[in-house]
Amino acid sequence: MKILITGKNGQLGKQLQKQVPAGVTLVAHGRDTVDVANKEQVFSVLGGAKPDVVINAAAYTAVDKAESDIEQAHAINARGSENLALACRELGARLIHVSTDFVFDGQQSHPYKPEDYRKPLGVYGESKARGEEAIEAILPEAIIVRTAWVYDREGGNFVTTMLRLMNERDQLGVVADQIGTPTWAGTLAQSIYALAENSEAKGIYHCTDAGAASWYDFAVAIFEEGKSAGLLPQDKQVKVGPIATADYPTPAARPAYSVLDKSRLVKEAGVELKHWRQVLRAALNTTELQK
Repeated sequence: MKILITGKNGQLGKQLQKQVPAGVTLVAHGRDTVDVANKEQVFSVLGGAKPDVVINAAAYTAVDKAESDIEQAHAINARGSENLALACRELGARLIHVSTDFVFDGQQSHPYKPEDYRKPLGVYGESKARGEEAIEAILPEAIIVRTAWVYDREGGNFVTTMLRLMNERDQLGVVADQIGTPTWAGTLAQSIYALAENSEAKGIYHCTDAGAASWYDFAVAIFEEGKSAGLLPQDKQVKVGPIATADYPTPAARPAYSVLDKSRLVKEAGVELKHWRQVLRAALNTTELQK
Protein backbone atom coordinates (compact mmCIF):
# COMPACT_ATOMS: atom_id res chain seq x y z
CA MET A 1 0.00 0.00 0.00
CA LYS A 2 1.28 3.44 -0.93
CA ILE A 3 0.18 6.20 1.42
CA LEU A 4 0.73 9.93 0.93
CA ILE A 5 0.43 12.24 3.93
CA THR A 6 0.09 15.99 4.06
CA GLY A 7 1.15 18.03 7.09
CA LYS A 8 4.30 15.97 7.72
CA ASN A 9 5.81 18.56 10.11
CA GLY A 10 2.91 18.61 12.57
CA GLN A 11 2.50 16.44 15.66
CA LEU A 12 0.37 13.88 13.85
CA GLY A 13 2.48 14.00 10.70
CA LYS A 14 5.61 13.14 12.67
CA GLN A 15 3.90 10.23 14.43
CA LEU A 16 2.58 8.92 11.12
CA GLN A 17 6.17 8.85 9.89
CA LYS A 18 7.38 7.06 13.05
CA GLN A 19 4.71 4.38 13.03
CA VAL A 20 4.56 3.24 9.41
CA PRO A 21 3.13 -0.31 9.29
CA ALA A 22 4.93 -3.11 7.50
CA GLY A 23 4.07 -3.23 3.83
CA VAL A 24 3.32 0.50 3.59
CA THR A 25 5.32 2.86 1.40
CA LEU A 26 4.98 6.35 2.82
CA VAL A 27 5.33 9.61 0.90
CA ALA A 28 5.31 12.59 3.28
CA HIS A 29 4.69 16.20 2.28
CA GLY A 30 4.74 19.46 4.19
CA ARG A 31 3.27 22.76 3.11
CA ASP A 32 6.47 23.59 1.22
CA THR A 33 5.73 20.80 -1.29
CA VAL A 34 1.94 20.44 -1.01
CA ASP A 35 -0.11 23.48 -0.08
CA VAL A 36 -3.57 21.91 0.14
CA ALA A 37 -5.16 25.28 -0.64
CA ASN A 38 -3.44 25.21 -4.06
CA LYS A 39 -5.66 23.02 -6.23
CA GLU A 40 -3.22 22.77 -9.15
CA GLN A 41 -0.39 21.73 -6.84
CA VAL A 42 -2.57 19.14 -5.11
CA PHE A 43 -3.57 17.56 -8.42
CA SER A 44 0.00 17.66 -9.74
CA VAL A 45 1.65 16.07 -6.69
CA LEU A 46 -1.02 13.46 -6.05
CA GLY A 47 -1.22 12.65 -9.77
CA GLY A 48 2.53 12.08 -9.86
CA ALA A 49 2.63 9.98 -6.70
CA LYS A 50 -0.47 7.89 -7.46
CA PRO A 51 -1.08 6.86 -3.84
CA ASP A 52 -3.59 4.23 -2.75
CA VAL A 53 -4.46 6.29 0.33
CA VAL A 54 -4.10 9.99 1.18
CA ILE A 55 -4.01 11.02 4.85
CA ASN A 56 -4.75 14.71 5.29
CA ALA A 57 -2.96 15.82 8.45
CA ALA A 58 -2.56 19.38 7.16
CA ALA A 59 -4.70 21.94 8.97
CA TYR A 60 -4.94 25.51 10.14
CA THR A 61 -5.06 24.91 13.91
CA ALA A 62 -4.53 28.38 15.43
CA VAL A 63 -7.98 28.51 17.02
CA ASP A 64 -7.82 32.07 18.35
CA LYS A 65 -5.94 33.53 15.39
CA ALA A 66 -8.57 32.10 13.04
CA GLU A 67 -11.13 34.56 14.42
CA SER A 68 -9.30 37.34 12.57
CA ASP A 69 -7.61 35.22 9.87
CA ILE A 70 -10.84 33.87 8.40
CA GLU A 71 -9.73 33.60 4.78
CA GLN A 72 -6.62 31.56 5.55
CA ALA A 73 -8.44 29.23 7.94
CA HIS A 74 -11.06 28.45 5.30
CA ALA A 75 -8.47 28.20 2.52
CA ILE A 76 -6.66 25.39 4.31
CA ASN A 77 -9.40 23.67 6.30
CA ALA A 78 -12.33 23.97 3.90
CA ARG A 79 -11.03 24.47 0.35
CA GLY A 80 -7.94 22.40 1.06
CA SER A 81 -10.13 19.47 2.06
CA GLU A 82 -12.23 19.97 -1.06
CA ASN A 83 -9.13 19.97 -3.27
CA LEU A 84 -7.88 16.71 -1.79
CA ALA A 85 -11.28 15.05 -2.14
CA LEU A 86 -11.48 16.08 -5.81
CA ALA A 87 -7.98 14.78 -6.51
CA CYS A 88 -8.63 11.50 -4.70
CA ARG A 89 -11.86 11.00 -6.62
CA GLU A 90 -10.05 11.51 -9.92
CA LEU A 91 -7.24 9.12 -8.93
CA GLY A 92 -9.43 6.50 -7.30
CA ALA A 93 -7.49 6.91 -4.03
CA ARG A 94 -8.97 6.61 -0.54
CA LEU A 95 -8.95 9.74 1.60
CA ILE A 96 -8.55 9.81 5.38
CA HIS A 97 -9.15 13.32 6.67
CA VAL A 98 -8.43 14.50 10.22
CA SER A 99 -11.02 16.76 11.84
CA THR A 100 -11.86 18.07 15.29
CA ASP A 101 -14.23 18.20 18.25
CA PHE A 102 -14.62 21.92 17.47
CA VAL A 103 -17.32 21.07 14.90
CA PHE A 104 -19.61 20.73 17.97
CA ASP A 105 -20.92 23.48 20.25
CA GLY A 106 -20.20 21.57 23.47
CA GLN A 107 -23.73 21.85 24.87
CA GLN A 108 -24.24 18.10 25.31
CA SER A 109 -23.60 16.30 28.58
CA HIS A 110 -22.84 12.91 27.02
CA PRO A 111 -20.20 11.89 24.46
CA TYR A 112 -20.70 13.09 20.91
CA LYS A 113 -21.39 10.38 18.33
CA PRO A 114 -20.03 10.62 14.76
CA GLU A 115 -23.51 11.28 13.40
CA ASP A 116 -24.33 14.13 15.81
CA TYR A 117 -25.25 17.50 14.32
CA ARG A 118 -22.41 19.89 13.53
CA LYS A 119 -22.74 23.25 15.26
CA PRO A 120 -19.35 24.99 15.52
CA LEU A 121 -18.85 28.00 17.77
CA GLY A 122 -16.10 29.88 15.92
CA VAL A 123 -14.17 30.32 12.68
CA TYR A 124 -11.82 27.37 13.24
CA GLY A 125 -14.68 24.95 13.94
CA GLU A 126 -16.71 26.39 11.06
CA SER A 127 -13.82 25.94 8.61
CA LYS A 128 -13.32 22.33 9.73
CA ALA A 129 -17.07 21.62 9.48
CA ARG A 130 -17.16 23.03 5.94
CA GLY A 131 -14.20 20.80 5.05
CA GLU A 132 -16.05 17.74 6.34
CA GLU A 133 -19.15 18.64 4.34
CA ALA A 134 -17.14 19.15 1.15
CA ILE A 135 -15.50 15.75 1.51
CA GLU A 136 -18.82 14.01 2.16
CA ALA A 137 -20.35 15.61 -0.94
CA ILE A 138 -17.44 14.82 -3.26
CA LEU A 139 -16.18 11.51 -1.88
CA PRO A 140 -18.85 9.72 0.23
CA GLU A 141 -16.55 6.74 0.78
CA ALA A 142 -13.88 8.90 2.43
CA ILE A 143 -12.95 8.50 6.10
CA ILE A 144 -13.16 11.46 8.48
CA VAL A 145 -11.42 11.04 11.85
CA ARG A 146 -12.36 13.59 14.51
CA THR A 147 -10.01 14.01 17.44
CA ALA A 148 -9.35 16.43 20.32
CA TRP A 149 -6.73 17.82 22.70
CA VAL A 150 -3.80 16.37 20.74
CA TYR A 151 -0.31 16.46 22.23
CA ASP A 152 3.07 14.86 21.68
CA ARG A 153 6.44 14.74 23.37
CA GLU A 154 7.75 17.73 21.44
CA GLY A 155 6.51 20.86 19.70
CA GLY A 156 3.95 23.38 20.85
CA ASN A 157 1.06 21.78 22.72
CA PHE A 158 -0.60 21.84 26.15
CA VAL A 159 1.75 19.26 27.67
CA THR A 160 5.00 20.90 26.64
CA THR A 161 3.62 24.34 27.52
CA MET A 162 2.57 23.19 31.00
CA LEU A 163 5.92 21.56 31.68
CA ARG A 164 7.73 24.74 30.64
CA LEU A 165 5.53 26.91 32.84
CA MET A 166 5.79 24.50 35.76
CA ASN A 167 9.57 24.70 35.56
CA GLU A 168 9.37 28.50 35.58
CA ARG A 169 6.57 29.26 38.04
CA ASP A 170 5.24 28.28 41.42
CA GLN A 171 1.54 28.87 40.67
CA LEU A 172 -0.75 28.32 37.68
CA GLY A 173 -4.46 28.81 37.01
CA VAL A 174 -5.99 26.34 34.55
CA VAL A 175 -9.53 26.21 33.14
CA ALA A 176 -11.64 23.62 34.95
CA ASP A 177 -15.02 23.96 33.23
CA GLN A 178 -14.11 22.66 29.78
CA ILE A 179 -14.31 18.87 29.56
CA GLY A 180 -12.77 16.67 26.87
CA THR A 181 -10.17 13.96 26.42
CA PRO A 182 -6.40 14.31 25.96
CA THR A 183 -5.08 12.44 22.93
CA TRP A 184 -1.50 11.40 22.30
CA ALA A 185 -0.62 11.94 18.63
CA GLY A 186 0.68 8.36 18.56
CA THR A 187 -2.76 7.00 19.45
CA LEU A 188 -4.24 8.97 16.56
CA ALA A 189 -1.58 7.75 14.11
CA GLN A 190 -2.10 4.10 15.11
CA SER A 191 -5.86 4.44 14.72
CA ILE A 192 -5.56 6.08 11.30
CA TYR A 193 -3.34 3.27 10.03
CA ALA A 194 -5.82 0.72 11.38
CA LEU A 195 -8.56 2.43 9.37
CA ALA A 196 -6.33 2.59 6.28
CA GLU A 197 -5.85 -1.17 6.46
CA ASN A 198 -9.60 -1.78 6.76
CA SER A 199 -10.94 -1.70 3.20
CA GLU A 200 -14.54 -1.55 4.47
CA ALA A 201 -14.06 1.56 6.60
CA LYS A 202 -15.77 4.76 5.48
CA GLY A 203 -17.59 7.71 7.02
CA ILE A 204 -16.91 9.44 10.33
CA TYR A 205 -14.96 7.98 13.25
CA HIS A 206 -14.00 9.53 16.58
CA CYS A 207 -10.55 8.97 18.05
CA THR A 208 -9.13 10.12 21.39
CA ASP A 209 -7.62 8.26 24.29
CA ALA A 210 -10.15 6.86 26.77
CA GLY A 211 -11.77 8.69 29.67
CA ALA A 212 -12.51 12.37 30.22
CA ALA A 213 -10.89 15.33 31.98
CA SER A 214 -10.91 19.08 32.35
CA TRP A 215 -7.87 21.11 31.35
CA TYR A 216 -7.27 21.50 35.09
CA ASP A 217 -7.31 17.72 35.59
CA PHE A 218 -4.93 17.36 32.67
CA ALA A 219 -2.55 19.97 34.10
CA VAL A 220 -2.48 18.32 37.54
CA ALA A 221 -1.70 14.98 35.87
CA ILE A 222 1.08 16.57 33.80
CA PHE A 223 2.65 17.91 37.00
CA GLU A 224 2.48 14.57 38.79
CA GLU A 225 3.56 12.44 35.83
CA GLY A 226 6.18 15.01 34.80
CA LYS A 227 7.78 14.76 38.23
CA SER A 228 7.68 10.99 38.12
CA ALA A 229 9.37 11.02 34.70
CA GLY A 230 12.12 13.38 35.89
CA LEU A 231 10.95 16.27 33.72
CA LEU A 232 10.45 18.51 36.76
CA PRO A 233 12.73 18.85 39.81
CA GLN A 234 11.69 16.48 42.58
CA ASP A 235 11.55 19.31 45.09
CA LYS A 236 9.54 21.54 42.77
CA GLN A 237 6.18 22.68 44.12
CA VAL A 238 3.58 24.25 41.85
CA LYS A 239 0.13 25.23 43.02
CA VAL A 240 -2.24 24.42 40.15
CA GLY A 241 -5.57 26.14 40.74
CA PRO A 242 -8.88 25.69 38.89
CA ILE A 243 -10.32 28.73 37.12
CA ALA A 244 -13.45 29.34 35.06
CA THR A 245 -13.49 29.92 31.31
CA ALA A 246 -14.84 33.41 32.08
CA ASP A 247 -11.64 34.13 34.02
CA TYR A 248 -9.48 33.36 30.99
CA PRO A 249 -11.13 35.08 27.99
CA THR A 250 -9.93 34.12 24.51
CA PRO A 251 -10.89 35.40 21.05
CA ALA A 252 -12.50 32.05 20.15
CA ALA A 253 -15.17 30.28 22.18
CA ARG A 254 -14.37 26.70 23.18
CA PRO A 255 -16.83 23.80 23.53
CA ALA A 256 -17.63 23.34 27.23
CA TYR A 257 -17.98 19.58 26.72
CA SER A 258 -16.43 17.73 23.80
CA VAL A 259 -15.90 14.12 24.89
CA LEU A 260 -16.16 11.95 21.77
CA ASP A 261 -17.81 8.53 21.49
CA LYS A 262 -15.15 6.18 20.09
CA SER A 263 -17.23 2.98 19.99
CA ARG A 264 -17.40 2.82 16.19
CA LEU A 265 -13.60 3.07 15.90
CA VAL A 266 -13.08 0.34 18.49
CA LYS A 267 -15.63 -1.97 16.85
CA GLU A 268 -14.70 -1.51 13.20
CA ALA A 269 -10.95 -0.88 13.35
CA GLY A 270 -10.16 -3.13 16.29
CA VAL A 271 -8.34 -0.31 18.05
CA GLU A 272 -7.66 -0.68 21.78
CA LEU A 273 -7.91 2.72 23.47
CA LYS A 274 -6.20 3.18 26.84
CA HIS A 275 -7.08 5.72 29.52
CA TRP A 276 -5.57 9.13 28.83
CA ARG A 277 -3.67 9.18 32.13
CA GLN A 278 -1.98 5.85 31.37
CA VAL A 279 -1.04 7.09 27.90
CA LEU A 280 0.27 10.39 29.29
CA ARG A 281 2.48 8.49 31.73
CA ALA A 282 3.99 6.44 28.91
CA ALA A 283 4.41 9.48 26.69
CA LEU A 284 6.23 11.46 29.38
CA ASN A 285 8.48 8.61 30.45
CA THR A 286 11.08 9.36 27.78
CA THR A 287 14.04 11.66 27.32
CA GLU A 288 12.68 12.78 23.96
CA LEU A 289 10.29 15.22 25.56
CA GLN A 290 11.47 18.78 25.36
CA LYS A 291 11.46 20.49 28.75
